[in-house]
Amino acid sequence: MENKKDSRPIKYKIVIADDHALVRGGLELVVKMAVPNAEIFQANSFDETINILNENFSIDLVLLDLMMPGMWKDSIQSITKQFPDVPIVIVSVKEDFESIHNSISLGASGFIPKTSAPEVTISAIQLVLAGGVYIPPHVLKPQPDTTELNEKSNDYNSINRLSKRQKQVLDLLSLGKSNQNIADDLGLTIPTIKMHVSAIFKKLNVKNRTEAVSIYSNLEKVSNLLS
Repeated sequence: MENKKDSRPIKYKIVIADDHALVRGGLELVVKMAVPNAEIFQANSFDETINILNENFSIDLVLLDLMMPGMWKDSIQSITKQFPDVPIVIVSVKEDFESIHNSISLGASGFIPKTSAPEVTISAIQLVLAGGVYIPPHVLKPQPDTTELNEKSNDYNSINRLSKRQKQVLDLLSLGKSNQNIADDLGLTIPTIKMHVSAIFKKLNVKNRTEAVSIYSNLEKVSNLLS
């Protein structure tokens, strides 16, 4: 019995934080489809979420509602600072560009609109647990906004400073691929990929891959407007 149990995948610990019991129950069903052996913790407020994180030192993922009680402007950043190794995925009724962009910029590893199909949610959860970043496809092709064009013009200069190989790595990062996946795709070693990722962070003046992907996503938006 023990040998059979040891052969199973790692048992992930996942927090579902939403103030609606029906939503939490529905998400739990989806999570169990994505990660059958997951241990689920439920929270109905921001404070309860923090308590669970404080009491459990090996949480692997937090699915966080933006609108539940106790949430405030810097809640995402507050969690990422206190628990930097715990990825956060926002699950929200909001799905506008600004909400998604702000969440990713503040350190979230993904954003799942509550209108998403179960299979999309499953893929997003699995992607983030594998070290990737999930951004809804519609955000990569947003509606035209001339103000956004002006605000993001500096991103072009940053991207243009990247080498051809660094642009390839950044493109694969935007697809949510891990360093191992990128190394396999490009036929390079993981240390080489890490070197390129560090160079990308420095040239884009960002601290992590979520910020780099955010800039890349915005660049895609500007490219679409100019094409």
